[in-house]
Amino acid sequence: MGTRKGLLGRKIGMTQLFIQSGEVVPVTVIQAGPCYVTQIKTEATDGYNAIQIGFEHAKRLNKPERGHLKECPPLRYLREIRTDDVDRYELGQMLDVSQFQPGDLVDVTGTSKGRGFAGGVKRYGFKGGPKTHGQSDRWRAVGAISSGTTPGRVWKGHRGPGHMGHERVTTLNLRVVHVDAERNLLAVKGAVPGAKNGLVLIRDAAKGGAK
Repeated sequence: MGTRKGLLGRKIGMTQLFIQSGEVVPVTVIQAGPCYVTQIKTEATDGYNAIQIGFEHAKRLNKPERGHLKECPPLRYLREIRTDDVDRYELGQMLDVSQFQPGDLVDVTGTSKGRGFAGGVKRYGFKGGPKTHGQSDRWRAVGAISSGTTPGRVWKGHRGPGHMGHERVTTLNLRVVHVDAERNLLAVKGAVPGAKNGLVLIRDAAKGGAK
């Protein structure tokens, strides 16, 4: 698994920044942290190494949640990050944006915007039917979706109309452009999944490609 660090945050929105070379780059600003280490899992006790982090003050917690967070403030969101360097963490430890630096590559996970029920053309980019030869009512239809004899049915998971969006999406290898430790702000180059004010998980890049 290796070592990974991460934070939970809120997507504030997009803007643009001038970098040192004078180039203007589009960035997404994220309110990242502060987060707290709420649980430490080890190979010996849980079968794998990971930390659980919590984010954002919770107004109400039930009794099991209060017991779980006895070493931490009341927290609303909990997420787990697999990492092999669990020894450097302790319960209740606060994590902030200072663990990231400009130039770092990160993976950002969020929930994409929900689009409701959508047809095949919008959902998957289907071409649609011909606009001539009497097909005036079939322009955006998906067309044939199976054969008659074999298999004699529609395969499970076949692409077609249905619910679009509102699913977990991860954008890989976004470059950190700016870190504001005083205000817990992180600016990454490009777009991240989800709507404004959506919850996002920021982790250092797993694949480490160029961006």
